[in-house]
Amino acid sequence: MEIQKNKIFIASALALVATAMTFAIRADLLGNTFGEVFKLSNAEIGWCIGTAFWGFTLAMIIGGLLVDILGMKKILIFAFIGHLTGIIMTIYSSGFWSLFISTIFVGMANGCVEAACNPLIATLYPHNKVKMLNRFHVWFPGGIVIGGLVAYVLSVFEASWQLKMAVILLPVISYGYLFLKLKLPETERVSSGITMKEMMKACVAPLFLFMVFCMFLTASTELGTNQWITVLLSNVGVPAILLLVFINGIMAMGRLFAGPVVHRLNPAGMLLFSAITATIGLIFLSYSSGWTAFAATAIFAIGVTYFWPTMLGFVAEYFPKTGALGLSIMGGAGMLSVSFILPLMGNFYDQQIISAIPNTLNSDAILTAVEGTKEYLVLTQTRLEAGAETLRHVALLPAFLIGAFIFLRIRVKKIKTGTNE
Repeated sequence: MEIQKNKIFIASALALVATAMTFAIRADLLGNTFGEVFKLSNAEIGWCIGTAFWGFTLAMIIGGLLVDILGMKKILIFAFIGHLTGIIMTIYSSGFWSLFISTIFVGMANGCVEAACNPLIATLYPHNKVKMLNRFHVWFPGGIVIGGLVAYVLSVFEASWQLKMAVILLPVISYGYLFLKLKLPETERVSSGITMKEMMKACVAPLFLFMVFCMFLTASTELGTNQWITVLLSNVGVPAILLLVFINGIMAMGRLFAGPVVHRLNPAGMLLFSAITATIGLIFLSYSSGWTAFAATAIFAIGVTYFWPTMLGFVAEYFPKTGALGLSIMGGAGMLSVSFILPLMGNFYDQQIISAIPNTLNSDAILTAVEGTKEYLVLTQTRLEAGAETLRHVALLPAFLIGAFIFLRIRVKKIKTGTNE
């Protein structure tokens, strides 16, 4: 059976769409559904949803070690089983712990998709890694657009939250069916004869570890904000789920046409540009309201567009000996960071809501206010102020990355000119 690149790419894209839809639909359900139906605080929601990122990290690290041994196809079969199990368990969840456990399954499935598909794309396109990884990762924001629009339309028709989750089964079943029929190649490391010892050594190189550290911050900036944005911006006067769709629509288009950007800026330059733009976007967004939020959102979206795939592409290009494990460590580090940032953002947001309530008013009465009362108007305003303050603090992450990526550009120039010691 021959290797069918186009069909493999389509199947990989569908798997990433399924992964992204779990993010989008969970983001839509965070406050109004999981908070109210299961009686959870924002901090509890952050911990519960954060388990998806723990599972993702665990699956990526283990998958990165096993993908060369078991093959990419078996890892993707594990992903298929995990998605089916996690989504069905989520639909039948009844409280914190059932939601917690089901989300771990979804996270592990998402991790298996990344653990297998990133080295798969790098193997299929060895001479265009950064470009094709960006093109593959079009389907993460693309899937969030699909999931966000589905969630919005179903909300208009007052469909149940369980139906929203069930929609994710469509791309899951599709990619599972396709991968079962396709033959996949060996990973690039195996086919090039790089030993396990060489791979492990490459994974502890100082510059590689520096990139792992940066991945913590880039992923928190992108994914942490995207998961909470429907809550943080719920009172700016625009449907927040549409802002999420808008962000990811811009990201999808940017990644689709990443080739010219890579050629003009190179990976290190792309990352520096992204850090500067994401910082500006988050600060602008924290001071925006109404339809001006779309302008701020556009700047933020442009900033985070190239973070994830370019970080992976940089490692694949400059550290090819790290193989599938190197890409999995990067992805795992990114998702692990988000598992920490989500509850931190949720807890900070809760604290900011409380601190924004005027001292002359009863805090308990404001926090339990129902729509249509004067107390609810105060709660709406405090939520708006709390969301803005949370975004301003998140902006510190890409601000720090500006300095980190200036260092990276200098370091890369030394490597290219042969002056690196």
